[in-house]
Amino acid sequence: MSRIVSLFVSSARCLRQPRCLALTALFIAMNVALDLTGLTLRISPELRIGFGYLCNASIGMLFGPVVGMVAGFCTDVLGYFAGNLTMGAYFPGYTLTAITGGLLYGLWLYRPSGALLRDSRLKRMLRVTGAKASINLICNVGLNTFWLTLTQGQAMAVLLPWRVAKNALLLVPESILLYFVLQFVLTYHRSAVHAAR
Repeated sequence: MSRIVSLFVSSARCLRQPRCLALTALFIAMNVALDLTGLTLRISPELRIGFGYLCNASIGMLFGPVVGMVAGFCTDVLGYFAGNLTMGAYFPGYTLTAITGGLLYGLWLYRPSGALLRDSRLKRMLRVTGAKASINLICNVGLNTFWLTLTQGQAMAVLLPWRVAKNALLLVPESILLYFVLQFVLTYHRSAVHAAR
C-alpha cells in the first residue's frame, strides 16, 4: 500500500476513536469562536493574522487528511450558521476551500506513529512551512480569489496581485506561529495519551 493511501486509511480509522471525535469537536468549536469574535493579530491596517487556521492545522496534524476534510466541512458550515446575520448568502465554494485546507494540512503534517515529534526541528519547520505555503497558494490565492470573482463580480486581474502579495508577506509569521502552536499541541496530546494508558 502506498504511503498516501496508508495516510488516508489511518486517518479514516481515527473517526472511530472517541478521543479523535472529542478533540476534533473541541478544535472546531474553538475555530468557530475565534472566527466569530474576530480575534486577530494586526500587522498593519490591511495585514492581519487570524487564529482559526491553527485549529484546522492541529486537527490535520493529529488525525490526518480524512478527519481534516470532515472538520473543514463542519467548521465552514457551522461558522456560516453561527454568524449568518453578517455573512450574507451561503456559498459552497468556501466550504470546498475549507475541505481542501483540511486535506492539505493532513497530507503535510499527519504521521500516524507520531513521527513528526521525533523529526528534527528543521524538518518539522519545513513541513509546517510547506503546509502553510500550500494553503496560501491553493486555498487563499487560488480558490478563494476565484470564489470572490464569482460572488463579488471583481476581475481576477484586480484581486490577484494584492492577494498574492498579502499571502507572501504573511507566510513567514503564520508559519512561525503555526510551528510553535503545533509543537505545543503535539507534545500535550502525546503526554495526555501516555497518561491515559
